[in-house]
Amino acid sequence: MAEKKKKLMQGNEACAEGALYAGCRFYAGYPITPSTEIAEVMSVRLPKIGGKFIQMEDEIASIGAIIGASLAGMKTLTATSGPGFSLKQEGLGYACIAEIPCVIVDVMRGGPSTGYPTGPSQSDIMQAKWGTHGDHPAISLAPAYVQEILTETVRAFNLAEKYRTPVVILYDEIVGHMREPITIPEPGEIEVIDRAAPACPPEEYFPYDNNFLVAPLAPFGEGYRFHVTGLNHKNDGFPTNDPKIIEENNLRIMRKIDENRADIWKNEEFGVDDAEVLVFSIGSTARSARYAANAARGSGIKAGLLRPITIWPFPDAAVEELAKRVKAIIVPELNLGQMVGEVKRAANGACAVEGIHRVDGEPINPAQILDVIKKYR
Repeated sequence: MAEKKKKLMQGNEACAEGALYAGCRFYAGYPITPSTEIAEVMSVRLPKIGGKFIQMEDEIASIGAIIGASLAGMKTLTATSGPGFSLKQEGLGYACIAEIPCVIVDVMRGGPSTGYPTGPSQSDIMQAKWGTHGDHPAISLAPAYVQEILTETVRAFNLAEKYRTPVVILYDEIVGHMREPITIPEPGEIEVIDRAAPACPPEEYFPYDNNFLVAPLAPFGEGYRFHVTGLNHKNDGFPTNDPKIIEENNLRIMRKIDENRADIWKNEEFGVDDAEVLVFSIGSTARSARYAANAARGSGIKAGLLRPITIWPFPDAAVEELAKRVKAIIVPELNLGQMVGEVKRAANGACAVEGIHRVDGEPINPAQILDVIKKYR
């Protein structure tokens, strides 16, 4: 068999590669450090395969464009960083209530506001869950390696299409600009999921049919006429003030994620089975955490790492279970405390929970994490 194709690739380039593999054929975005390379690659690659690239006038227009293109039947992508992600939040909420599949990449940088454009941060974790208002579903993936950015981008499109919902890919500037050798998957090697199409004739089609947990989505322009709105709506998409229908729809869009957590959640574990001290971390910080946990084991401390690759929905059950078995959970993150609060909530007092925080634009190094692990030997 021929040797698989390998490339030295930057994280942002791998994201674009994964999007193309998943079938993305529409990109709309506004250049912003440190995500701009995604747009650059898509601007070159998409026209060659019959896709469309549009540089939009701003971040709000960018998410509006991918929502529109998705309704026309295309798999769509936009990429940004913290300030741009903030501007996209109203559109993100619209995609949630209208159940429009799309993928948003947020390559995190220091903030708030313009902050530190070229430095790493993990300060958008809560924004990825609670940035838009109201009760709404949230799926957010947090890859830590260049290869994983490619495969998780494919998975993000699969989840968006399968559950008719926006999906956020959340990684930091370090991983976005890091270069690592990766294997380019062959066509068909990774599963690619397309949204379900209606099996009924147009006159019988309802885009928000509550008989389905996730109703089929017909593309505009193919004879299926329906209404799309950010208002609460009936099964035909037109607005309603009926309290029963409003509640049914709000509960259903949450249920389609909550009832499929086992399918959506994914993690990496290192040394968890016999761990006495657990580190919980994502992205580039998790790379330092794994090194620290390994070093701790070398000095006789049973340390382990739980790295959520799906950060939303949050892995409550895994944290709750492990908290009963360890002395402490250490949460290093490049912010002043976002994941640590969720870990404390899920641990529910079963063990000590301690955060390690850094916001000076530099990464958390293994030595910082190892020093805290040693407190619980």
